[in-house]
Amino acid sequence: MPMKNTARQLPKKNTPRLSSLSRVAGAISAPKLSLSVQYVLAAKSLPRWRLRRWIERAVAYGANESVNNVQLTLRLVGSVESQRLNFGYRTKPKPTNVLTFAYNESNTDALIFADIVICTPVLKEEARAQGKAYLDHAAHLIVHGTLHALGYDHIKPAQARLMEGLERKILASLSIDDPYGAEIK
Repeated sequence: MPMKNTARQLPKKNTPRLSSLSRVAGAISAPKLSLSVQYVLAAKSLPRWRLRRWIERAVAYGANESVNNVQLTLRLVGSVESQRLNFGYRTKPKPTNVLTFAYNESNTDALIFADIVICTPVLKEEARAQGKAYLDHAAHLIVHGTLHALGYDHIKPAQARLMEGLERKILASLSIDDPYGAEIK
């Protein structure tokens, strides 16, 4: 007997397209998104349409008004590649959940270029350990990486509050619970 898929499916129909969100805050249209997805590991529950939906939402909420084009490459990798990149760029000898390589001088550039690397084994383990739905945690990491590409950071407490607040808004707009739960808001 086939097993029933209990993963929460996000709605595809009747969801407003980003162009209709009008940059969420006003009459400014959302930046044009060019997205390349590279699957080093198979990820059947993370099809391109779903990843694009999450990224589009993050761009609509997070892009500076001067941004009119966003070009991203999203790469879903295993632990070995993630560890190699994490050590090479951050001198940390272990795989990590998400790395973002933004190539702009400023988050006010009209064109944003970035690569986002998601380690799917770390993503799965974190979701399990934190008792979160896999797709909810995946959405959070994709949104988090996209916000880094747009120039957000969380090194200083004020930056962290801004970025985490934006993550909460974006995820709530996707009907995903607060990823930080009971942590300080």
